[in-house]
Amino acid sequence: MDQGEIPTPSGNRGIVVASGLSAQTDPVKAAAAACDECLIQLAGAPCDLAFVFFTSHHVERAADISAKVRTRLRPIHTIGVSAESVAGATTELERTPGLSILALSLPGARLSAFTSDSFPPLDATEPEHVAVLSGGIGAATDTAAVFVFADPFSIPALQLIPALNKARQRDDSGKPAGIVFGGLASAARAPGGNALFHNDRVLRFGAVGVTISGPVIVDALVSQGCRPVATPMVITKARNNLILQLGGRPARDVMREVVTDMNPEERAALSSGLFVGRVINEYKDRFGRSDFLIRAVVGEDPGSGAIAVADFVRVGQTVQFHVRDADTAAQDLGLLLDSQRLHDRPAGAMLVSCNGRGTRLFSKPNHDAESISRAFAAVRAGEQLAKPGSMILPSTVPAGAWSSTAGFPLAGFFASGEIGPVGADSYLHGNTACVALFRAKV
Repeated sequence: MDQGEIPTPSGNRGIVVASGLSAQTDPVKAAAAACDECLIQLAGAPCDLAFVFFTSHHVERAADISAKVRTRLRPIHTIGVSAESVAGATTELERTPGLSILALSLPGARLSAFTSDSFPPLDATEPEHVAVLSGGIGAATDTAAVFVFADPFSIPALQLIPALNKARQRDDSGKPAGIVFGGLASAARAPGGNALFHNDRVLRFGAVGVTISGPVIVDALVSQGCRPVATPMVITKARNNLILQLGGRPARDVMREVVTDMNPEERAALSSGLFVGRVINEYKDRFGRSDFLIRAVVGEDPGSGAIAVADFVRVGQTVQFHVRDADTAAQDLGLLLDSQRLHDRPAGAMLVSCNGRGTRLFSKPNHDAESISRAFAAVRAGEQLAKPGSMILPSTVPAGAWSSTAGFPLAGFFASGEIGPVGADSYLHGNTACVALFRAKV
């Protein structure tokens, strides 16, 4: 079992998050440059955990990248995953050489790293199998988050994520402790082309991850970027992934009526497909965007009147048709970020974005990274901005703090599937932007 729970040193310092990004074509030089950025931002705080995201151009040198990061940052654990594209600060390097690092200093936290070697059969539901998985990932009653990154060709994500949800322990209130967050490697289109690593061990198959427990808060945003059309309806007949009837009528007929009644803007959004949002919490009186788990409509059958969706469905579930476009995706992410601005400013963020976003969705590059960074940028008060010649000297900025001219620590990657929570449990998503925000528990 490649797993070990290691407490980080305690002290009076708070959480510090740093990020570094490099577009250098040499993988070792890229890692060194990104590490140097992180060291400046850490300002002497020790690095307890480093997440490394690197593009396909660097896959064959994954071991060298890990070695350079461990030598430069000296983290307790180093977790790496290969990707089609990476992000850092306000920049998204799409389909070009790139390497991004998120370095965290987590005083008093406990870190438990793992690989898929510690997983029992993922389709097993017996309590003993759940207990083995819980122990393998280091789940605890004060877990903040379980971060997991998997190769999509060798790990059945649709079994892994529910298993990790069940493996969480209960906190003092009886709720599952912590979130499950991460994504699927996206550097390859065929088995064996991705690379993952934990410290000095490189895997071409399987999964790696780390569980963070202790005085840390990890909040997650899952921006599915869809807006509802028509009204919520109840599934009255279903089989596996087929919705046969909605409200006692053939689902295909209902869907076609919904499309016919769409306004021109909604109909234009159909170029990105039609989606079904499944309500997670049926006990609510009203449903908002965050109450739906979005799944694509993948087919229809004129004979039976059924529509097929990319998920399993059952009788009694409430669903609503949705559409997605760039404007809706931008608004949705903005609303979620605005809600987080009501809380203390996070120390930094991890972004796991779908490889169908970026310039494939938005007209301008860097959309998601810029939106997150802008939301949490440290802005001076208006009366300070009005004073001519005011400045902040570097020596007066405490370790881990950021001036109004400095960037927000962010790193991440474009995934072939994003893992993030909707309600109490996490799911595998597509076309989303999933954001993990790190804060100290006070």
